[in-house]
Parts: sequence; C-alpha cells; structure tokens
Amino acid sequence: MNGALTRHFSPAWFFLLPTIAVMGTFLFYPVILAGVMAFQQSSGALAVEWIGWENFQFVLSDPLFYRAARNTLIFAAFSIFLQLPLSLGLAMLLNAKGDRTKGFFRLIIFSPFLVGPIFVGILFAVLFTPRFGMINRFLQYLTGWGLEVNWLSNPAFVLPAIILTALWMYVGFNMIYFLAALQSVSQDLMDAARVDGAGPWQRFLHVTVPAIKPVAVFVVIMSTIGSFQLFELPFALLQGTGGPDNAGLTLVMYLYNHAFVSGDLGLGAAVGWILAMAIFTISMVQIKVSKGGDH
Repeated sequence: MNGALTRHFSPAWFFLLPTIAVMGTFLFYPVILAGVMAFQQSSGALAVEWIGWENFQFVLSDPLFYRAARNTLIFAAFSIFLQLPLSLGLAMLLNAKGDRTKGFFRLIIFSPFLVGPIFVGILFAVLFTPRFGMINRFLQYLTGWGLEVNWLSNPAFVLPAIILTALWMYVGFNMIYFLAALQSVSQDLMDAARVDGAGPWQRFLHVTVPAIKPVAVFVVIMSTIGSFQLFELPFALLQGTGGPDNAGLTLVMYLYNHAFVSGDLGLGAAVGWILAMAIFTISMVQIKVSKGGDH
C-alpha cells in the first residue's frame, strides 16, 4: 500500500506543481472566465447580467465587425504573399558566401523589429504628416511641387500605410527564420543537383524548398496568427482610432473598443472567442494543406 502511494505521489509532481500553478492561474482560469463572460453583459466588475448568446448575435450582425474582419484578412494576405516572399528573398541574398558585410546587413534589416510596434507606429505617423513628413518632402523633391497631403486622413491609403509600416518592421524578423533554414540546406544535394544540370530555379524548387518547408510552414502560420492579433501598430499609427471610415480597424481593435472603451467586457470576450476560433480554423487548414503537399 505504501509503495503504491509512493508511486502515486511521485517526486515528479513536485517539479510539475509550479508549472501547473502558473498555467492554471494565467491560462486555464482566464480561458474559463472568458468563456463565462462571453455570455454576460457587463458594465464594470460588478454590473453583470446573463444574456446568453446575445453577444455573439450582436457581433455577427454588426457591419463594423465585418469591416474589421475584412481589413484584417487583407493585411494577413499581404503578410503572407508580399512580406514572406520578400523575407525569403533577402535571406537568400544574405546567405550567399564570400560576402564579409552580410552580418552587418542582417543586423540592419532585423533592427526595426527590436524597437517595438508602438515606436514604429509613432515613427511612421510622423513620416506621413502633411507638412513636415518625409513622404511629402521626398515627393516634393522628386516633383518640385509643394505637397502637403494628409495621407492618413484618406481612407484609401490607411490600410496600405499599415501594410507598408508592418513590412518595414517584420520583414527582417521573418528573414531570420528563413536564413536559419537556408543554412541547414544540404550542400551535397545542391552540388549533386548542379552536376546533374539543374539550373538555379530547379535547385531552388527541388532542393531548397523541400528543405526549408517545415520552417516556411511555421512562419506562414505564425504570420497569420500575428496578422489576426494586429493591434499596437495601427493603434499607434492612427492615434488610437480606426482611421477615417474605420479603414484601419482590425479585429483586436474592434475587441478593444467594446471591452475597454465601451466597458462591455462580455461583448469583448465574445469577440475574443470568435477571433480565437477563426485563428484556430485557419491554422488547421494551413497545416492540413501543407501536409497534403507531402503525398
């Protein structure tokens, strides 16, 4: 009996207890609480009313939610189909041998990520200002015209401005992943393909791509998740608003407005669950598609 009790209370549990306590406090409890709050209407910590599925019904019938979802999906598409190919291209350039300056350029390209999205958002907000912004001054230098265009007041330019700002910030971050993957590509396979007469494109398609595919799938999934969680960058760039005509409103900004600006934490929790389910579904589809290419 004592032996069974000893095996049951293995010393391993004492090492697991801190992790279990931390995860229970900061992961499991908040998830359960958010699940309960999603079915409540709240105005502060004490004014809580159980309303069932009304929060979800409101969100799914709100045109502003679909505007935020559209903006987020467009941003995610540009992150995957513009930012990541550019990151891979830069990684391939900096992976070339015999260049003593490539370490310097790696640092320069990666460095924008180090300053954080709030700083980058404020920096680009200044660049887009009408009178003294660098964008207008540069265009004035090229054309000779006195340009004072208020770019961020134009709904057609707000989302491209967010995409451009994110591109400057994150292209170097994703480049590091691709660079690490490229350095693990077998040189023997490359030499064998070259001897067999394979050109640069054939070597890239049949040697490099299969070798870096696990990292590429990881980067695509993480970029998608990051795109759906986009908040700080447009928040700082647009000075806490969704921009004119909500052209820069993202799903997390929509959640923030309901949960913390309006004070309805229950509605914010419902938006959070919808967002979490969307991220989970899209990630599973991406994983399934990536595995399907292996057959």
